[in-house]
Amino acid sequence: MTRRTILQLAVVAAALSPLTASAQLGRQMGLVDPNVATEAQLVAVPHMNAAVVKALMAKRPFANIVELNTWLLTQGLNQPQLDSAYAKMFIHVNLNLAPREEIMLIPRAGRRMAREFDEYKPYTGGYAQFRKEIGKYVNEQEVAHLEQYTFIPIDLNTASDSAILSIPGSGPRVLREFKEYRPYPNIEKFRREMGKYWNEKEVARLERYVYIKP
Repeated sequence: MTRRTILQLAVVAAALSPLTASAQLGRQMGLVDPNVATEAQLVAVPHMNAAVVKALMAKRPFANIVELNTWLLTQGLNQPQLDSAYAKMFIHVNLNLAPREEIMLIPRAGRRMAREFDEYKPYTGGYAQFRKEIGKYVNEQEVAHLEQYTFIPIDLNTASDSAILSIPGSGPRVLREFKEYRPYPNIEKFRREMGKYWNEKEVARLERYVYIKP
């Protein structure tokens, strides 16, 4: 086996390796979230010119990938161009709740995978269950490709620091404020307390990634 082949195998293995058990995003392979990405990151995405990027950054956050897709179509981009762009940027879909119209925007998902995603909801076994069930239909590399576009919400009251920090755009401040008001008896308290620090749209963006266990 040549040294080049060994290096290629190492890259594939790294891409397919799972995140830690506490992380709530699927395995990541270089996607950027347009709601929190830098201007330089967005300009590097196929078909995203400087004017569109500036307009996107002024309008964000978008509630979900369908909302973003609809808006980008008004900016002079067509759907094939957006399908290409989504290989590099995407707003992750909730693996347990996402409607089919969101799943259908995942590159290479299509109607068949949208149906299979739905069949096994909710993924109470986390990504181990997702990999097992979706692995019945596609190989491991394709499972990893699909997984990177998804997330599983975390319990706001018990999530680990690393799970909270895995939320796109999170950081020390988000971690501190999320934990300061525990325990949350309901989502209304989360909205009220986080509303002290962020506007309504940003609080709603953060809320997508969490839930409160009854």
